[in-house]
This record gives sequence, structure tokens and C-alpha cells, in this order.
Amino acid sequence: MSAILSADDLNDFINPGVACIKPVETLPKQQPPEDSGAYEVTTEEKVNANTVAPPAQISLTDCLACSGCVTSAEAVLVSLQSHGEVLDTLDRYKELSIPAQEDGTVTLEGTSQQEEGKIFVASVSPQARASLAATYNVTEREAGHMISQLLCGPLGVKSGGQNGSGFAWVLDTNAMREASLVAAADEVEESLVTLAEGQKKPVITSACPGWICYAEKTHPHILPHLSKLKSPQALTGVMVKSVLAKKFGIAPQNVWHLAVMPCFDKKLEASRGELTSHSWHGQDGDSVRDVDCVITARELLMLAESRDISFPALPKSPVAREFTPAFPDIVMNDYLFRSPRGQKRKREEGITASIGTSGGYLHHILKTQQARHPGSEIQAHRGRNSDVAEYILIDPTSGETVFRAARYYGFRNIQNLVRRLKPPKASRMPGASRKPGVVRRSGAGTTGSPASAAASGNGADYAYVEVMACPGGCTNGGGQIKVGDVATLRQVGGTGIVNGSADQVVLPAQKEWLAMVDEAYWSGESGEDDEGPECREQQQGGSPDDRDVEMGGTSPARDSVLSSGSGEVQPSSTMDVIDGIDRRTVRRVLAHWAEITGVGLETLLRTTYRVVESDVGKDKPGADVDRVNALAHAAGGGW
Repeated sequence: MSAILSADDLNDFINPGVACIKPVETLPKQQPPEDSGAYEVTTEEKVNANTVAPPAQISLTDCLACSGCVTSAEAVLVSLQSHGEVLDTLDRYKELSIPAQEDGTVTLEGTSQQEEGKIFVASVSPQARASLAATYNVTEREAGHMISQLLCGPLGVKSGGQNGSGFAWVLDTNAMREASLVAAADEVEESLVTLAEGQKKPVITSACPGWICYAEKTHPHILPHLSKLKSPQALTGVMVKSVLAKKFGIAPQNVWHLAVMPCFDKKLEASRGELTSHSWHGQDGDSVRDVDCVITARELLMLAESRDISFPALPKSPVAREFTPAFPDIVMNDYLFRSPRGQKRKREEGITASIGTSGGYLHHILKTQQARHPGSEIQAHRGRNSDVAEYILIDPTSGETVFRAARYYGFRNIQNLVRRLKPPKASRMPGASRKPGVVRRSGAGTTGSPASAAASGNGADYAYVEVMACPGGCTNGGGQIKVGDVATLRQVGGTGIVNGSADQVVLPAQKEWLAMVDEAYWSGESGEDDEGPECREQQQGGSPDDRDVEMGGTSPARDSVLSSGSGEVQPSSTMDVIDGIDRRTVRRVLAHWAEITGVGLETLLRTTYRVVESDVGKDKPGADVDRVNALAHAAGGGW
């Protein structure tokens, strides 16, 4: 388990299972009586005055052998994913060299060594970049360059280790996030027409693994509501492994994928049995996880420290082309490394607050529905707190509500939503009835206002609900850099800022610090392209002479994907471009992905969920240690 994960990070703990096999409290140790007289009269307070009950100890073995507890940070169960595992893997395997050819194709070098080598690929979330950007007073884009320099640059991990191995590519998860947004909007649109078998309204976001774990273990009635789409992390993993395995003719286990995420729960998501090569590469052989390892922003800094690399001293410019070869498929290469992406802008009050810092699912779906109803207006109504809000799309002509959605962040708010969606129990009284989803509260009045509906209305009225476990969204993930760590990080390794100096910035409180991280997130693409074509072509691993930097250039392979049946590249209509995302281009890139891999889009994009039943108090075959070892092996590792 990562050394930086402590009990302080688990601030959204729900409650222990009713039948937890470990006691929540421990009895004080019995001290031998002093030799002061066998018949001395005393009190219980005096007896226990010098005894302090030790805290209850719940080991990893206890937790893995039990499904009775629920926390949104249940990633503590996945101890095998850490910065140490990243370094061990880089030292254990040689990096397969991928030189670019003159004709633009990419082939593996040293095919005889493929069995003992790996292609290392990393993907980084914008929230993790924002946390590092706020820590070191740089832009989000510069933080991304520093991460790339660490993972695949000559001054990073490649400069040390037993094999000098590093990462071939560092991808931005925003690329597959755009694909996820387009697919999510299509999924919601389909649910408005007809519900798929076993599906229920509203459709609820499934990108947050802490929320998914909570639903699977405690509220199985929620599972039919969950979106079947994979998260951007999972989509990036399956895309990387499926494309590289097909293009290079190698097994999926020869591709090792690292994800840098804001949340410890993402470790748990990577360990899910549904997100392995068996779902898209067939059932032959051992399954390989689509995401081999997940680390957080804080663990990324620990990785650099373990190799004696000063992260703030790394160059803030793109990695040179010689260290970042082009992706083996030109269409996927242009899509993955297109810069800049237009999904973010300066933060504004009002409706744009619906974008949030968790991927913008709700906002994109609202904008898509607004495009389908020209002239319609989006109205936002705050609920009980800033993490609960309702969004209504109003038809301008009739004044009727044509679409209703909501946002619920944080487990305290999520539990209210869960209760509203719970099916009613059958009454034993003859003639008694209850409307589904209605919560009865003694003394609670009904105002009929939208704000009241967001706070206590029927959740089934919504068409879509964006749910995230962390209050405030993903920039507040448990793996993000905390305000208490900033002073230490800024004075170590080349920042030039020391405690007590005139240049030192007084650290804000946690709330203000989160606002700074959010600001860094929003400024990622504020509209000013501070990098010229030279920097962009370095970042994309090419030059204007041998590859196309912009999507609007000429490339027969790419244009055949983006063109209509007549072979001409068609201009995008208003409906095609939603909030800066060209939905037509995304759909055709996804179709191209399915074509080159020979795997259906349904398989590539969608996943499944399962009801997790507690086995506390049940007969279990084998000892707990054996069961823990089996679980660890199934997760892709060992002890």
C-alpha cells in the first residue's frame, strides 16, 4: 500500500458493516493490581485511570476477506499499485524501442526481445496536472510538460534504473474523455426514446469508482441506473493496448499502461475483472488489466524523489521528438495528440458551473439537448449545498420542461439520491400505496420550487444525474496534493523558495487551496495558445515536413475516416460541434478504432456491474490467508 495513504485521507468514510468481523473498539488492557492491600476499596475510574485503550486494528487481510465495510477510498485494498511498482517494473523489463520509419510507419525494434520487453505508456488526468500546477505556480500545460519530461524525457526516469527504461508516450486522458462525453450524450438520448433491457431512469454517471463500489456493495437497486460506459481511464487503457497489440502484432501483456489520477479509488477501478483483455482480446490465456497501475499526483512526486530527480527543476517545454515517436496509427495519433483541445475555459458563474471539474458529463449532455431544442434555455437551481444542483431545459415557446438533470457530489448528498431511487416496499396494509421514490419526512413542507425539488424531490424525474464521491469533484480527490504539503514541496528541489523568505507565499486554508487547484484546472485551455507551431509539433512527435500537426491538414488515411462517402471532408454543423467537441470527428475516430482492432464498439466502450454480497458469517472454503492470496493473484499481483 502506498505510504502516503493514511486514515486522514479517508474523510468520507460511511460506516462499518453491521456484521464486521473486527471490533470497532477494543477493551483496555488489564493491568496487574498494585500490592497496596487486597481489600482496598476503589472505583472503576481509578482502575482505568492509567490505561488507554489502543485503537482497533483492521489489517489488509481482514478487509480483503470481508466485504462488510464501505468507504469511497476503498482503493486501500489494492496495495500493489504504487510508485514503487512503477520503478520495479521499469527495472524488471527492457523498453521496446519504437523508431519512426521514413514512410511514416512505426515498427518494433528487436522483435526477438519482445517476450522480455514492454512498451510503456502513461496517461495523465487534467486534475492531477492541475494539482501539480497549483503546487509549483506553473500553468496546467507546463505541469503536463514536466510530467512528460519525467516519464519519457532524457532527464527523467530514463536517466537511471537497471535498464534505462522509460515511457514511449504520455497521453492526455482528455482525448478519450471527449469520446466518453459523446457516447454518454448518445446513451442518454437513446434512454429518452426507449430504455434498454434492464435499464432504468435516470441514467447515472459511472466514471467515479468510489460511487460504483458503494452502489455495488450496498444498493443493488441502483445498478440498472448506471451508465454502461467505461471511464476515460478505462477507455484509454483499452485503446492503448488494443491498438498497439494489433499494430505491432504483440500480446497485450507486452504493453504496460500507467495512469496518473487524482483519486485512490482509480486503483480499485483498474483492478476490476471486467476491465481486462478478456473483454476484447478473447478468453485465451491469462487476463491482462487494461490499466496496469494507477498512481496519484503525490505518488508521482515520490516516484521522482525515488530516482533523485527534482520535479520542479524539470524543463517546462515539450519533450524532444527523438524521445516521443509517433503513434503507430496516423488517425489515432492525430486524435490523441491534437493540441489544443477546446474543452476548458476560464471559470464563470452561472450555467457554466455545471461543467464542474469531474469531466463535464452533465454539461455536455445539457448542451447536446439544448442543441436538439434550438432556443431552449438552461436554468440552474442550487440544492441544499453547492454540491447539489438541478438543471432544467425550458422550451421557449411552451415554457415546458423538456429535459431535467441533476448533480450530486459527496456521499452525504449521494445517500439522499439513493434513498429517492429506492423501490417502495410492499405495504402489508390492505389498500395502502406509496408513490415510488417519494421520501416522507415528518413536518416537511413542499414548496414546489425547483430548488426544493433538487433537495427533496423524486430522483426518478431526472433524465440524467452526475454523481461523484468527492465533495467538490475530482480536483478534490484523495490523491491530490494537500495544502499542508505545499510548503515542503516548494522548498525542495530547485524552486528557490525557502521558508521565511520574501518570495514565500502564505499558504491558504484547504478551501482556498482547492479554489487555486480549480483555477489551474480551468486555465488549462483558456483560449490563449501560448505555444507556437514548433512547440506543438515537438509535443506531437512530428514536424510539418513529415506529419500533419492540425486535424485540418491533408492525410489520405485520416481524411478517409473524416470524410463522407464522396471522399470529401464535410464541414461540421452546429449540431456536430457541442461545447468545442466535434462529435462527428469523435464518432468516426471511434469507428476507425473498431475497424483496425476488429472489435465492436459495444465491447470497446461498455462495461458491466455486479452485486457484491457480503460473506461475513458465511462458511468460507480455505483460510483467510489463502483467500487473500487468491484475491491478490486475481488482481494481477502477489505478496
